[in-house]
Amino acid sequence: MRKRLVKKSLKKIGASPGTLMHIGEQRMEQVGIQAIGYDAEQLQELPIRPEDAARSCLLRGKPAVTWINIDGLHQVDVIETVGKCFDLHPLVMEDILETEHRPKFEDYESCLFLVLKRLHFDEAKTEVRPEQVSLILGADFVLSFHEGSSDIFDGVRDRIRNSRGKIRRMGADYLAYALLDSVVDSYFGVLEKLGDRIELMEEELVTAPSPATLRQIHHLKREMILLRKSVWPLREVISALQRGDSPLIRETTGIFLRDVYDHTIQVIDTVETFRDLLAGMLDLYLSSVSNRLNEVMKVLTIIATIFIPLTFLAGVWGMNFDFMPELRWRWGYAFAWGVMLASAGCFYLFFRKHKWL
Repeated sequence: MRKRLVKKSLKKIGASPGTLMHIGEQRMEQVGIQAIGYDAEQLQELPIRPEDAARSCLLRGKPAVTWINIDGLHQVDVIETVGKCFDLHPLVMEDILETEHRPKFEDYESCLFLVLKRLHFDEAKTEVRPEQVSLILGADFVLSFHEGSSDIFDGVRDRIRNSRGKIRRMGADYLAYALLDSVVDSYFGVLEKLGDRIELMEEELVTAPSPATLRQIHHLKREMILLRKSVWPLREVISALQRGDSPLIRETTGIFLRDVYDHTIQVIDTVETFRDLLAGMLDLYLSSVSNRLNEVMKVLTIIATIFIPLTFLAGVWGMNFDFMPELRWRWGYAFAWGVMLASAGCFYLFFRKHKWL
């Protein structure tokens, strides 16, 4: 089924700002909530069921940093409960539930709100599937909301549990950086798979282009449009986060944000390169088809050129006149064959000399 470039919004027209309504696909059967509190010396993990979402506040302020992660956005009451626990603005909760946002950054003074896009590559369908990831950075907490599973953050969880690196000694802003970096780094895996597919298509275009190849080109061009919509605004998001004057982000964390910004520019450059390659593939396809047609026409032209004089000679000696000297000649048949073979041989040698064969 063809993916829509512009999706219809399910939000009721005229609804008041801050109205909570989930807009998007249900990607999880049940909402999952993970709560982690940590500092340099201690670590606490609290399993929370969706019906007990209010327990998300229990770790706040006890260890130095609290991280609440929520997988699945279809249960509006869970998002509302967690939002009230951490005093989130109603517009923030509304944007979390509306999954068709472009990547953006907003400063609410008491917290920073980021909307990102996580990308999956479906190799069977050759499709890029985006999922919305929302991050909220407070003074001593980070909230992360996913449409689907948050396995992309498993590396960050492992670093916290095993106290690897400096994450346990840093604040909530460093945790937000680590989560943001995980999202950006995941783009490289998607781009690598897309690059392999584009290289295979280039080889196919040169060797054996077909109408199926043309359909694949148009399909990948649409995927690159969707990919660009998910990645391009991310540069503005990280730039605003890096250059902002929010007290929630320390100067030491700003250095790491610059590194994420560099990775984002690299991702965008790769996306633009792929778009240029796909834009030129249509011309390459038409050129390949034209070259194949020229090769076929050359062979047919050579065959026709060789047989034209033979047809002429056969037509001359095929006329039914009574007074044709070759008709009664004993060696006339052999002579006709000799002339025809000699004529064909001369044309063949001529074509070989000019490397047309």
